Amino acid sequence: MKIQERTGAGAGRSAAPAQPSVGDRLPSPPRERKPALAALAVLLILLGALGATMLVLQVGDRVEVVKVTADIQAGQSVGDNVTSVMVASDDSIKYVKWSQLDALKKLKAKSPIYAGTVVVGQMFGEKAQIPEGKASVGLALKEGQYYADIKSGDTVAAYRVGASGSSGSDSSDKDSSASSSGNGFLANASVERVKGDGDATVSTGSTSITLLVDEGDAAALASASAAGEVALVRIPAK
Repeated sequence: MKIQERTGAGAGRSAAPAQPSVGDRLPSPPRERKPALAALAVLLILLGALGATMLVLQVGDRVEVVKVTADIQAGQSVGDNVTSVMVASDDSIKYVKWSQLDALKKLKAKSPIYAGTVVVGQMFGEKAQIPEGKASVGLALKEGQYYADIKSGDTVAAYRVGASGSSGSDSSDKDSSASSSGNGFLANASVERVKGDGDATVSTGSTSITLLVDEGDAAALASASAAGEVALVRIPAK
C-alpha cells in the first residue's frame, strides 16, 4: 500500500528542470536608429553618381588633335612626324585638329618644336621666322662636300676646304686666317632644308642646303660657299 502511494506521488514530478515561461524572459533593448548615418550614406551615393556623370561628360567633350613625334626645326614642315591624341576641348587654345593635318603639312614651323609637343596654330606659318641673332645661308654643294644622309634638323660643322689658289692678297689673308682659326672651321649650324638638283635655283649636279647659323658667321660661310670651298660634317646636337 505504501509502495503505490510513493509511486503515485512521484508520477507527477518531471526529471527536467522547469523552464521559465515566455512571459518571464528579459525584454531585448530596442534598436537605436541613426538617421544621420543613413543621410550620409545617401549623400555619398549621390556624390558618386554625380562624379561618374561629370567624368562621362568630360570624356565625351574631347577633340582629336596633332602631336609631333620628332623634333621639328624652324622652317620645316611636320611631314609624317605626327600622331593623334585626345585632349579636352578648350576654345581658348587653338589646337590643330587631326582633320586639319593636310593643311598643316603645307605650313612651316616658325621656331623649333620638340617631340611630344601638342601643336597649336600659332606655331606655324607660311614662312619661317629667323630667330634673333641667326641667319639663313644657302649653299650649293656637290657630292663629297656633304655626308650621304644629310637631312633637315641635323647639326653640322662647316669647314673651308680646297683653297682656290688665287694669288690675291685678300684671298691669301682669308685662307691663312681660316687655317689659323681651327683648321678652316667656319661655323656650327643647323640644317634647315635640303633640296636636290630638281630645284630650279640650283645648277645640275648640286644640292641646295640651307643652314641656320650665328649672324656673325654668315658672311664667311657665304663667301666660302661662293668659292665652292665648303664641306659639312655632322656633329652631335648640343
